[in-house]
Amino acid sequence: MPLDAKSQSVFLPSTCPHDCPSTCALEVEKLDARTIGRVRGAEANSYTLGVVCAKVARYKERVHHPGRLSVPLRRIGEKGAGLSAFRPISWDDALDIVAEKFQRISAQYGSEAVWPYYYAGTMGLLMRDGVNRLRHEMKYSREHFTICNMLSDAGWRAGHGAKWGADTREMIESDLIVMWGGNPVHTQVNVMTHVARARKVRGARFVVVDVYKTATCEQADEYILVRPGTDGALACAMMHVMFKEGMADREYLARYGKDWEEFERHLETRTPEWAAAITGVPAERIVSFARLYGRARAAFLRIGYGFTRSRNGAASMHAVSALAVVGGKWKVKGGGALYSQSGGYGLNTTLLEGLDVQDKSTRILDQSRIGPVLVGDRRDIGDGPPVMGIFIQNTNPMSVAPELVKVREGFRRNDLFVCVHEQFLTETAEMADIVLPATTFLEHPDLYISGGHTHFFVARPVIEPYAEARDNHWVVCQLARRLGAQHPGHSMDAWSIIDATVKASGLPGADAVAEGRWRDYVRPFEKQHFLDGFGHADGKFHFKPDWSRIGPDHARLPAFPDFCDVIDEPDHDRPFRLVAAPARNYLNSSFTETPTSKAKEVRPTILMHPEDCRDLGVKEGDRVRIGNQRGSLVIHVRPFAGLQRGVVVVESIWPNRAFEEGIGINALISADPGLPNGGAAFHDTAIWIRQAEPRR
Repeated sequence: MPLDAKSQSVFLPSTCPHDCPSTCALEVEKLDARTIGRVRGAEANSYTLGVVCAKVARYKERVHHPGRLSVPLRRIGEKGAGLSAFRPISWDDALDIVAEKFQRISAQYGSEAVWPYYYAGTMGLLMRDGVNRLRHEMKYSREHFTICNMLSDAGWRAGHGAKWGADTREMIESDLIVMWGGNPVHTQVNVMTHVARARKVRGARFVVVDVYKTATCEQADEYILVRPGTDGALACAMMHVMFKEGMADREYLARYGKDWEEFERHLETRTPEWAAAITGVPAERIVSFARLYGRARAAFLRIGYGFTRSRNGAASMHAVSALAVVGGKWKVKGGGALYSQSGGYGLNTTLLEGLDVQDKSTRILDQSRIGPVLVGDRRDIGDGPPVMGIFIQNTNPMSVAPELVKVREGFRRNDLFVCVHEQFLTETAEMADIVLPATTFLEHPDLYISGGHTHFFVARPVIEPYAEARDNHWVVCQLARRLGAQHPGHSMDAWSIIDATVKASGLPGADAVAEGRWRDYVRPFEKQHFLDGFGHADGKFHFKPDWSRIGPDHARLPAFPDFCDVIDEPDHDRPFRLVAAPARNYLNSSFTETPTSKAKEVRPTILMHPEDCRDLGVKEGDRVRIGNQRGSLVIHVRPFAGLQRGVVVVESIWPNRAFEEGIGINALISADPGLPNGGAAFHDTAIWIRQAEPRR
């Protein structure tokens, strides 16, 4: 139990659970049984290195926020009317109501009319995924997890066949680091620690590819701004230059590449001039970037999620990730590429998720299309029953889901029973019939893997639960008992099921991992860099993947890495391309309630090129109405030269109530599934912009 040298405060170990690849090892100051003070990164962890983002550093604002839910609530008033529409009830009464409703719905409509719905409000495996155990046993509708990484996963796996990559800690040996489609200064600050070390030790150059000048671009040696959805074209033109000028590693390709010679022929027409017309990046800039990357001995390609949140996101990921293969960058330490390490753990979650009772004939509903699902779109619900009951943990679809107008319409249905288990009265919780108070990560145990590094954590609670808040596992087990579910996982407490999962995964147990703070799953260099073969059966990187094995909607995907022209192209009526990028002080809809985050973000703002502002006759602080066929909203303007003309950015996600008319930016975002297996297209939206009408 470490002590702070100055104050003698007690700091306890924990792990950040939020939806970020860093999964930081934390040290949390415990002031008493229910109170925390400071939160800092663990210095002894070789990835975290003592660094934590500002949002989590001020976590006491969140865990001790006066707006936290303290008791179960039952709605007695109108949906969406706030706290006054609820009255407190006991836990037993609340759980009895939920169980009875789900039983009645199942009896009348069939079990698939109930939909447990969750995502990544916590990334802890038990508190996130444990509800699947109840889902599978009761044969409730399954969930297609498309809102974050379905597109990026598809594109990476298409080529590599396995989901891991070069170790971020290798950056200290890199000559060049390319951050493609990510803004780690805002969303993964630890990456910048490793970039800084590489610059200091190796003099490494740092280059960023994005659609607007982010805070990460401001720290780069060079940045390249592309039009949204065109990254595949830039990558292909770079590889064209690399092949043409002798920077492609043909010896490496002969050993590790499948169909690479045919791919080289395919690239003959993918010239810098071709890509310039698509991306808006001058041809000479593309050539210089290709030469910089191609000639670097140890080039580390850190690939983000942002550019994949487009209808063509999987194809773009496949193209960008092919760069490291064409250049043979995997051969050396400090080279290669990283998208995510999360496929390298091999944990056995059968007990935790109830995979042993899963019925794969039960229908799957797309989480990104919750709006169309709840309004009864037959393309989504098929021949099955409408969703009549929904149980929500770890997500806030009334703020974060696409096509918010339909989401709102669906939740306003009088015949839809909604139970939300939450820490705050979110906009989704305001639509619930029953609201249950939830613990924060500091008040329950859990186990964690990471996308940004290779450490595995088991974390104990730091403080006792707030008021009557209960953790997700406890709630699932209590509902299971009332519903008659018999899976053994429902009768185990949280620590016991964590311990059993850890042991089933080949480790000595939860206590041993927790005492050691973390276990490093890094593989030997040859394995981590695919030098013993890529993840496909033939051990090759697939330049010509079988997209049909990845998802059903594959006919429009290109055979080879390419620009896949399926994006929401601007037109006469909608001449602007909108990107709804992450804000620095919010994380999806988390932290939108904390005072410091709200004060730093100020208000929703649209970033527009100064020349576009001039053409529209608007200036700093003016109000504009933006919209498309899905809806419109009013927002304030900030002229910003750090993007191409015709591209606009709204850093989000603000609550709907932060906008003049009570509807947020996701009202404009389509729920159309990306290719080939679904995925939300948050950065793929064509809109119109005009001066807003005067306030009434």
